[in-house]
Amino acid sequence: MAKSKKRSDCPVSCSLDVWGDKWSLLIIRDLMTAKQCTYGDFLKSPEGIATNILASRLQALEENKIIEKLDHPDSKAKVLYKLTRKGIDLLPIMIEINVWAEKYFTIPEDRKQLLKEVKKDKPGFVKAFTKELEKA
Repeated sequence: MAKSKKRSDCPVSCSLDVWGDKWSLLIIRDLMTAKQCTYGDFLKSPEGIATNILASRLQALEENKIIEKLDHPDSKAKVLYKLTRKGIDLLPIMIEINVWAEKYFTIPEDRKQLLKEVKKDKPGFVKAFTKELEKA
């Protein structure tokens, strides 16, 4: 997943090489919902990522400039992770994944409510939420 030789010039293939595995998308999801996370926050995710996989995905996402590390305000031993502009630009894709999932899976009621609001004005939601993520 780190910067490497492209397998092809296909935009889908190139994109998936950067963020297209389960764990990377879940890290991006967590950063979109929490704005900033520590390593320990990611480990608390209900999907149960292994520490070695988490470290590998964080490194790859950072190398590909999807996330960045920030100093933790309360601890020199901790690091905060935050989406970069490049990572924030994945928001429309994450929305569409949720819309697709709503169609084919049972999803929590709170997520259904959010998607109902999103679908009323996707461009407006993306614009507003993007601003919120940029402030974090």
